[in-house]
Amino acid sequence: MPLDIVFMGTPDFSVPVLDAILAAGHRVVAVYSQPPRPAGRRGLAEVRSPVHRRAEALRLPVRTPKNFKSETDQAEFTALKADAAVVVAYGLLLPAAVLDAPRLGCFNVHASKLPRWRGAAPIQRAIMAGDTVTAVNIMRMDAGLDTGPVCLGRDVPIDPAMTAGELHDKLSQLGAELMVEALAQLEAGTLEAIPQPPDGVTYAAKIDKRETRIDFNAPARKVADHIRGLSPFPGAWFEATLGGKPERIKVLRAATDASGGEPGILLDDGLTIACGEGAIRIEELQRAGKQPMAASEFLRGTRLAAGTRVA
Repeated sequence: MPLDIVFMGTPDFSVPVLDAILAAGHRVVAVYSQPPRPAGRRGLAEVRSPVHRRAEALRLPVRTPKNFKSETDQAEFTALKADAAVVVAYGLLLPAAVLDAPRLGCFNVHASKLPRWRGAAPIQRAIMAGDTVTAVNIMRMDAGLDTGPVCLGRDVPIDPAMTAGELHDKLSQLGAELMVEALAQLEAGTLEAIPQPPDGVTYAAKIDKRETRIDFNAPARKVADHIRGLSPFPGAWFEATLGGKPERIKVLRAATDASGGEPGILLDDGLTIACGEGAIRIEELQRAGKQPMAASEFLRGTRLAAGTRVA
């Protein structure tokens, strides 16, 4: 029989999992998402999360508690009498009363090869670290931070040119497929959960805006990994003088180059910038307030001559 599911998620990454659960015939009795956020400038309406908007389009009931410290919120969750909860990048810690409420447990889609990259930003951290393989894991949740036993997993190679955005989309779709498989096994009573190994634990801390500035003193491979790990959002950047004014330029794609020179110096008129070892050649960028563009398009309207220093 189909399961009664509480779905808990917030960003775009979560939406394909919600769609897949419904397509598999399960009943979603409620959707939990983080509360709407202000749009940015003062006076603009609050923006609902991607999961919130998708749930409303599907005419599913949506709840947006600020946290689960309230006994009322916990009691309302328990009253749903769900068979299971599916949690995908929800962004709020779940207390024991919530974790224990569903009859069969709470299950999380985690975008890493656990126990490597537990935490908030596993996709970005894997790429920034130069990992060549990651995974999607379906984990039975416990009280720890991504410490629960793993039910299903599938490895995913990380191509040397793959950006965080591209890996995000791939892992989201794969996570949806694996969660449907996990729920089928849960329904049949055959789902197993294996404890995570004690060795190899790393933590994927949330990306801090202070990390986004490019350090050209690092080796070119490290710089390139930093760029693609932050592409397209929040974006790694450097500062250059354009039209007599300093401007931040986000780099969305870059390749390594064997050239060398003083770090932060343009080596040619084609946006090749020296690093601590080797150089990077910018392939795609974004100026402040502009749309992303190829480096060739940027260079048709803007000149950064060889010998120019950027930082």
